[in-house]
Amino acid sequence: MGKHGKCDVEACYPAAAGEGMYMIESPRLRWAFIRKVYVIVAGQLLLTAAGGPTSNPAPPIKTFFQGRTPAVIAAYVAIILSPLIIMLPMIYFRNKHPINLFFLLLFTVCTSASVGLGCLSKNGTVILQAAGITFVVVVGLTCYTFWAAKKGYDFEFLGPFLVAASLVLFLYAMISIFLPMGRTGKLMYGCVGALVFSGFIIYDTDNLIKRYTYDEYIAAAITLYLDIINLFMALVTLLQAADG
Repeated sequence: MGKHGKCDVEACYPAAAGEGMYMIESPRLRWAFIRKVYVIVAGQLLLTAAGGPTSNPAPPIKTFFQGRTPAVIAAYVAIILSPLIIMLPMIYFRNKHPINLFFLLLFTVCTSASVGLGCLSKNGTVILQAAGITFVVVVGLTCYTFWAAKKGYDFEFLGPFLVAASLVLFLYAMISIFLPMGRTGKLMYGCVGALVFSGFIIYDTDNLIKRYTYDEYIAAAITLYLDIINLFMALVTLLQAADG
Protein backbone atom coordinates (compact mmCIF):
# COMPACT_ATOMS: atom_id res chain seq x y z
CA MET A 1 0.00 0.00 0.00
CA GLY A 2 1.35 3.40 -0.92
CA LYS A 3 2.28 6.04 1.61
CA HIS A 4 -0.30 8.65 2.50
CA GLY A 5 0.18 12.13 3.87
CA LYS A 6 -3.09 11.73 5.75
CA CYS A 7 -5.66 8.98 5.75
CA ASP A 8 -8.71 7.98 7.70
CA VAL A 9 -8.82 5.02 10.05
CA GLU A 10 -10.06 2.38 7.62
CA ALA A 11 -7.83 3.54 4.78
CA CYS A 12 -4.77 3.12 7.01
CA TYR A 13 -5.42 -0.55 7.69
CA PRO A 14 -3.30 -2.85 5.56
CA ALA A 15 -5.20 -5.31 3.40
CA ALA A 16 -5.15 -8.81 4.73
CA ALA A 17 -3.02 -11.49 3.14
CA GLY A 18 -4.90 -13.23 0.38
CA GLU A 19 -7.13 -10.21 -0.22
CA GLY A 20 -9.55 -10.53 -3.09
CA MET A 21 -11.28 -13.51 -1.51
CA TYR A 22 -14.61 -12.83 0.13
CA MET A 23 -14.28 -12.23 3.85
CA ILE A 24 -10.81 -13.80 4.28
CA GLU A 25 -9.76 -10.56 5.98
CA SER A 26 -11.55 -9.14 9.00
CA PRO A 27 -15.32 -9.14 8.32
CA ARG A 28 -15.68 -6.10 10.59
CA LEU A 29 -13.23 -4.04 8.52
CA ARG A 30 -14.69 -5.22 5.22
CA TRP A 31 -18.23 -4.30 6.25
CA ALA A 32 -17.02 -0.93 7.56
CA PHE A 33 -15.40 -0.32 4.17
CA ILE A 34 -18.58 -1.32 2.32
CA ARG A 35 -20.70 0.99 4.51
CA LYS A 36 -18.31 3.87 3.87
CA VAL A 37 -18.54 3.39 0.11
CA TYR A 38 -22.34 3.33 0.16
CA VAL A 39 -22.47 6.45 2.33
CA ILE A 40 -20.29 8.26 -0.22
CA VAL A 41 -22.42 7.02 -3.14
CA ALA A 42 -25.62 8.07 -1.34
CA GLY A 43 -24.18 11.55 -0.82
CA GLN A 44 -23.21 11.77 -4.49
CA LEU A 45 -26.68 10.72 -5.62
CA LEU A 46 -28.38 13.22 -3.30
CA LEU A 47 -26.17 16.01 -4.65
CA THR A 48 -26.89 14.91 -8.21
CA ALA A 49 -30.64 14.82 -7.56
CA ALA A 50 -30.54 18.29 -6.01
CA GLY A 51 -28.48 19.87 -8.77
CA GLY A 52 -29.40 17.69 -11.73
CA PRO A 53 -32.62 16.17 -13.06
CA THR A 54 -34.88 17.26 -10.18
CA SER A 55 -33.71 20.87 -10.17
CA ASN A 56 -35.77 23.55 -11.88
CA PRO A 57 -33.42 25.83 -13.83
CA ALA A 58 -34.40 29.42 -14.44
CA PRO A 59 -36.26 30.11 -17.72
CA PRO A 60 -33.29 32.05 -19.20
CA ILE A 61 -31.11 28.95 -18.78
CA LYS A 62 -33.67 26.75 -20.53
CA THR A 63 -34.03 29.30 -23.31
CA PHE A 64 -30.26 29.57 -23.71
CA PHE A 65 -29.74 25.82 -24.13
CA GLN A 66 -32.60 25.55 -26.62
CA GLY A 67 -30.56 27.59 -29.07
CA ARG A 68 -27.91 26.33 -31.49
CA THR A 69 -25.45 29.21 -31.38
CA PRO A 70 -21.67 28.70 -31.02
CA ALA A 71 -21.95 29.80 -27.37
CA VAL A 72 -24.55 27.11 -26.66
CA ILE A 73 -22.46 24.43 -28.38
CA ALA A 74 -19.38 25.53 -26.42
CA ALA A 75 -21.35 25.39 -23.16
CA TYR A 76 -22.65 21.91 -24.02
CA VAL A 77 -19.15 20.64 -24.77
CA ALA A 78 -17.68 22.22 -21.62
CA ILE A 79 -20.36 20.73 -19.35
CA ILE A 80 -20.17 17.27 -20.93
CA LEU A 81 -16.36 17.14 -20.90
CA SER A 82 -15.91 18.61 -17.40
CA PRO A 83 -16.40 15.28 -15.53
CA LEU A 84 -13.84 13.59 -17.81
CA ILE A 85 -11.33 16.38 -17.19
CA ILE A 86 -11.82 16.32 -13.42
CA MET A 87 -11.58 12.53 -13.40
CA LEU A 88 -7.87 12.65 -14.32
CA PRO A 89 -6.61 14.42 -11.15
CA MET A 90 -9.25 12.60 -9.11
CA ILE A 91 -7.82 9.22 -10.16
CA TYR A 92 -4.27 10.45 -9.57
CA PHE A 93 -5.07 11.65 -6.02
CA ARG A 94 -7.62 8.93 -5.21
CA ASN A 95 -5.54 7.60 -2.29
CA LYS A 96 -4.47 11.02 -0.95
CA HIS A 97 -6.73 12.13 1.89
CA PRO A 98 -8.33 14.74 2.06
CA ILE A 99 -7.59 16.04 -1.46
CA ASN A 100 -9.31 12.97 -2.91
CA LEU A 101 -12.57 14.07 -1.28
CA PHE A 102 -12.24 17.54 -2.82
CA PHE A 103 -11.85 16.12 -6.32
CA LEU A 104 -14.67 13.65 -5.66
CA LEU A 105 -16.98 16.54 -4.74
CA LEU A 106 -15.90 18.52 -7.81
CA PHE A 107 -16.41 15.47 -10.04
CA THR A 108 -19.90 14.92 -8.59
CA VAL A 109 -20.86 18.55 -9.18
CA CYS A 110 -19.68 18.38 -12.81
CA THR A 111 -21.46 15.08 -13.37
CA SER A 112 -24.64 16.53 -11.83
CA ALA A 113 -24.47 19.40 -14.33
CA SER A 114 -24.09 16.91 -17.19
CA VAL A 115 -27.06 14.87 -15.96
CA GLY A 116 -29.15 18.01 -15.55
CA LEU A 117 -28.26 19.08 -19.09
CA GLY A 118 -29.23 15.65 -20.41
CA CYS A 119 -32.61 15.86 -18.66
CA LEU A 120 -33.29 19.52 -19.50
CA SER A 121 -35.63 18.80 -22.40
CA LYS A 122 -37.08 15.56 -21.02
CA ASN A 123 -40.59 15.00 -19.71
CA GLY A 124 -40.79 15.34 -15.91
CA THR A 125 -42.90 12.19 -15.62
CA VAL A 126 -40.31 10.23 -17.58
CA ILE A 127 -37.55 11.43 -15.23
CA LEU A 128 -39.51 10.38 -12.14
CA GLN A 129 -40.31 6.99 -13.68
CA ALA A 130 -36.66 6.46 -14.59
CA ALA A 131 -35.56 7.42 -11.07
CA GLY A 132 -38.04 5.00 -9.50
CA ILE A 133 -37.05 2.12 -11.78
CA THR A 134 -33.37 2.85 -11.19
CA PHE A 135 -33.87 2.69 -7.42
CA VAL A 136 -35.70 -0.66 -7.62
CA VAL A 137 -33.14 -2.16 -10.02
CA VAL A 138 -30.13 -0.99 -7.99
CA VAL A 139 -31.53 -2.31 -4.70
CA GLY A 140 -32.54 -5.60 -6.30
CA LEU A 141 -29.22 -6.20 -8.06
CA THR A 142 -27.24 -5.19 -4.97
CA CYS A 143 -29.14 -7.62 -2.76
CA TYR A 144 -28.75 -10.35 -5.37
CA THR A 145 -24.99 -9.79 -5.65
CA PHE A 146 -24.48 -9.92 -1.89
CA TRP A 147 -26.52 -13.14 -1.75
CA ALA A 148 -24.56 -14.63 -4.67
CA ALA A 149 -21.21 -13.69 -3.07
CA LYS A 150 -22.27 -15.38 0.16
CA LYS A 151 -23.09 -18.52 -1.85
CA GLY A 152 -19.66 -18.45 -3.48
CA TYR A 153 -20.61 -17.15 -6.94
CA ASP A 154 -18.20 -14.84 -8.74
CA PHE A 155 -18.89 -12.28 -11.48
CA GLU A 156 -15.36 -11.29 -12.48
CA PHE A 157 -15.88 -13.00 -15.85
CA LEU A 158 -18.37 -10.25 -16.81
CA GLY A 159 -15.64 -7.59 -17.01
CA PRO A 160 -14.44 -8.05 -20.63
CA PHE A 161 -17.98 -8.41 -21.99
CA LEU A 162 -19.20 -5.29 -20.20
CA VAL A 163 -16.23 -3.21 -21.36
CA ALA A 164 -16.78 -4.32 -24.96
CA ALA A 165 -20.51 -3.56 -24.75
CA SER A 166 -19.89 -0.12 -23.24
CA LEU A 167 -17.45 0.72 -26.05
CA VAL A 168 -20.10 -0.21 -28.62
CA LEU A 169 -22.61 2.02 -26.83
CA PHE A 170 -20.10 4.89 -26.76
CA LEU A 171 -19.37 4.59 -30.49
CA TYR A 172 -23.09 4.41 -31.25
CA ALA A 173 -23.67 7.56 -29.20
CA MET A 174 -20.86 9.37 -31.04
CA ILE A 175 -22.27 8.37 -34.42
CA SER A 176 -25.71 9.58 -33.37
CA ILE A 177 -24.32 13.10 -32.94
CA PHE A 178 -23.83 13.29 -36.71
CA LEU A 179 -26.57 10.83 -37.71
CA PRO A 180 -29.38 11.32 -35.17
CA MET A 181 -31.17 8.21 -33.95
CA GLY A 182 -34.80 7.66 -34.76
CA ARG A 183 -37.33 6.44 -32.22
CA THR A 184 -36.41 2.79 -32.82
CA GLY A 185 -32.71 3.57 -32.46
CA LYS A 186 -33.32 5.32 -29.15
CA LEU A 187 -35.39 2.40 -27.89
CA MET A 188 -32.61 -0.03 -28.78
CA TYR A 189 -29.93 2.20 -27.27
CA GLY A 190 -31.91 2.61 -24.04
CA CYS A 191 -32.62 -1.13 -23.72
CA VAL A 192 -29.03 -2.20 -24.37
CA GLY A 193 -27.66 0.57 -22.14
CA ALA A 194 -29.95 -0.44 -19.26
CA LEU A 195 -28.84 -4.08 -19.57
CA VAL A 196 -25.14 -3.20 -19.80
CA PHE A 197 -25.12 -0.90 -16.78
CA SER A 198 -27.22 -3.34 -14.78
CA GLY A 199 -24.42 -5.81 -15.47
CA PHE A 200 -21.87 -3.23 -14.33
CA ILE A 201 -23.75 -2.81 -11.03
CA ILE A 202 -23.44 -6.55 -10.38
CA TYR A 203 -19.78 -6.60 -11.47
CA ASP A 204 -18.71 -3.57 -9.44
CA THR A 205 -20.69 -4.64 -6.36
CA ASP A 206 -18.91 -7.99 -6.57
CA ASN A 207 -15.58 -6.13 -6.69
CA LEU A 208 -16.64 -4.02 -3.70
CA ILE A 209 -17.34 -7.16 -1.67
CA LYS A 210 -14.22 -9.09 -2.67
CA ARG A 211 -11.45 -7.11 -4.35
CA TYR A 212 -11.16 -3.45 -3.40
CA THR A 213 -8.64 -2.71 -0.68
CA TYR A 214 -9.54 -0.41 2.21
CA ASP A 215 -7.81 2.64 0.72
CA GLU A 216 -9.72 2.32 -2.59
CA TYR A 217 -13.03 3.66 -1.29
CA ILE A 218 -12.95 6.59 -3.74
CA ALA A 219 -12.48 4.28 -6.74
CA ALA A 220 -15.23 1.96 -5.48
CA ALA A 221 -17.64 4.86 -4.94
CA ILE A 222 -16.94 6.38 -8.37
CA THR A 223 -17.60 3.13 -10.23
CA LEU A 224 -20.90 2.44 -8.46
CA TYR A 225 -22.02 6.06 -8.79
CA LEU A 226 -21.33 6.09 -12.54
CA ASP A 227 -23.07 2.72 -12.96
CA ILE A 228 -26.21 4.12 -11.33
CA ILE A 229 -26.10 7.41 -13.26
CA ASN A 230 -25.60 5.64 -16.59
CA LEU A 231 -28.43 3.22 -15.82
CA PHE A 232 -30.69 6.17 -15.01
CA MET A 233 -29.79 8.00 -18.23
CA ALA A 234 -30.32 4.84 -20.30
CA LEU A 235 -33.78 4.44 -18.75
CA VAL A 236 -34.57 8.10 -19.44
CA THR A 237 -33.67 7.55 -23.11
CA LEU A 238 -35.75 4.37 -23.25
CA LEU A 239 -38.83 5.81 -21.54
CA GLN A 240 -38.69 9.08 -23.49
CA ALA A 241 -38.58 7.14 -26.77
CA ALA A 242 -41.40 4.85 -25.64
CA ASP A 243 -43.43 7.92 -24.65
CA GLY A 244 -43.16 9.13 -28.22
